[in-house]
Amino acid sequence: MGRVYIYDTTLRDGSQTEGVSFSSGDKLDILEKLDEFGMDFVEGGWPRSNPKDDEFFEKASDERLRNSELVAFGSTARCGIPPEDDPNLRALAACKAEWCCIVGKTWDFHVTEALGIGLEENLRMISGSVSCLRGAGKRVMFDAEHFFDGYRSDPGYAMEAVSAAEKAGAEWIVLCDTNGGSLPEDIGNIVSEVSGRLEAKLGIHCHNDSDMATSCTLAAVRAGCEMVQGTVNGIGERCGNANLCAVIPNLAFKMGADIGRIDVSKITELSRYVGEVANMVPNPGMPYVGGRAFAHKGGLHASALSKDPRTYEHIDPASVGNSRRILVSDMGGRASIAEKLRQLGMRKGNDDAEIMGIVKDLESRGYQFEGADASFELLVMRLRGEIEPMFEIVGFRVYTDDGIGDGTLSEASVKVSDGKGHIEHTAADGNGPVNALDNALRKALKCFYPELANIRLTDYKVRVLDEKGGTETGVRVLIRSTDGREDWTTVGVSVNIIEASLAALKEALEYAPIRPSESDAQ
Repeated sequence: MGRVYIYDTTLRDGSQTEGVSFSSGDKLDILEKLDEFGMDFVEGGWPRSNPKDDEFFEKASDERLRNSELVAFGSTARCGIPPEDDPNLRALAACKAEWCCIVGKTWDFHVTEALGIGLEENLRMISGSVSCLRGAGKRVMFDAEHFFDGYRSDPGYAMEAVSAAEKAGAEWIVLCDTNGGSLPEDIGNIVSEVSGRLEAKLGIHCHNDSDMATSCTLAAVRAGCEMVQGTVNGIGERCGNANLCAVIPNLAFKMGADIGRIDVSKITELSRYVGEVANMVPNPGMPYVGGRAFAHKGGLHASALSKDPRTYEHIDPASVGNSRRILVSDMGGRASIAEKLRQLGMRKGNDDAEIMGIVKDLESRGYQFEGADASFELLVMRLRGEIEPMFEIVGFRVYTDDGIGDGTLSEASVKVSDGKGHIEHTAADGNGPVNALDNALRKALKCFYPELANIRLTDYKVRVLDEKGGTETGVRVLIRSTDGREDWTTVGVSVNIIEASLAALKEALEYAPIRPSESDAQ
C-alpha cells in the first residue's frame, strides 16, 4: 500500500466534544505535540468564529512546524452573498495558514431542507467559494458533508457537488460520513465508484455514531482514499470521530501503509497527553493505547505469554509505546504470579502457590490487587521476611463537627509506635476524615521518618463491596500516592470506611522508602 496522509482535527472537531474546551494555549501545546509526532495536517479551528481561535492562529503563525501543515477550517459562502464579501471566506483568506478546508453540502436533502435553496445555487456556492480562496493564494481541501447519504439519495448530484469543488481548484476532496451511519462495505463500494471519476485526491472523514468510524475509514483507504481525517482518542461531536489512535496503528501494522514521518511508538504518549489537556478521564479499554490494551488477568493467558507473547497479543505493546500488564487476581494461577514478580523486578521463588493462595483468600474478602501493585509487593516481601513493619498504629480517633460558615470540619488524632518503644501522638485537621487522618499520620511519622514528609495522596477511590448490603456492607479503598516523581497504589478493606482508608494510607507510607527508584530500573 502507498502513502496515506494523516489529517488531525482534534483542535476543531475534537473541541466540539461535550465538556471539552481548549484554550488558545492548550491548542498551541497540542499543535506542538502533533507536529512532533509527525502528523501531516493539523486543523487548527475556524478563524473569526471565536476569540480563542483568532488568538491561536495569530500565535501559531510564529510556530516553526517541522512535520505538519496547519489548516484553517470554514464553510462555503452563504447564499446570496458574493464569495469575496462573505465574512467567513474573508477570514480564511486573511488567515496565515496556507491550507484551508471548507465544508459544503453534497446531499440534495440537506440543500433543499437545511439550507432551503436550489440545487444549482448550492453548486455555485461551492465553486465560487473554492475559486475565491484559490484566488487569495490558498491551497484548498473540500469536505463533502454528508457525501455517503447524498450519494445513496442522488449519486448524480453528489458527484456534481464534488466535481464543482475539484474544477474550481480543490486539491483534496474529503468524503464525509457526517451522521456516522454507514457500514464499512457501503463506504468501500462508494469510494471505489468515486475514485475513478475524479482527478483530485480523495480523503475520508467518518463519525462514530454506529461505532464504525475506524472500520469505515480503513475500508475507504483500501478503496482508494489517500487521506484519513480523525481525532486523537476519537473525541468529537456526539459519539466522536474516527480514532486516530486506532486508525494509525492499523494502517501501519495491519495494512502496511506508508504514513510518512509519524512515529507510531509515541502514540500512547500522544493519547495520554491530549486526554490530560482535554481534562478527560482516559478510557482504559481503548485498543493499542488504553491501560487495559495489553492487560492479562486469566492464569491461562499469563502462562502462555511467558512462553511467547504472540499467544495473546496481536502486536508488541512497545511498538505503540504501551506496556504489558499482568493482573494479580483470584482468576490467575502460579504462572500469573511468576510473571508478575518478574515484571516487578522481584526474585522468583518456590512460593508461587503460597502467594496465589493468599491472594485468592484476600480477594474473597474484598481485596483487589489488579490496580494495587504496591500492596502486592508488600504482601510478597512480608511473606518472605524481607521487611519488618516500619511502624504500628496504636490507636486513632476522628472527630467531625459542624463548622460555622465553613461547612463540616474534621480532626483526627493518631498514636504511632516505631516498634522500639517510642510513641508519637499527634492531631491534625483536614477537609474530611480521610484527609485529616492522612495529615495526622504523616505528621506523627515525620518524627521517625523525615523522608516521608514529601509523600502526598493524589487519588482516592471507594468501592462498596456488596451494593445490596446497604450501609452495613464492607468497602474497598484504593489510594494513589506520589513523592513528586513516582506514583504507587495501595488497597485497604474493612466494613468501616475509615479503617479501610487508614489501612491503605499505612501501606502507602510503608511502601515509600522501599519502592524501586528510576535509577534502580536502569
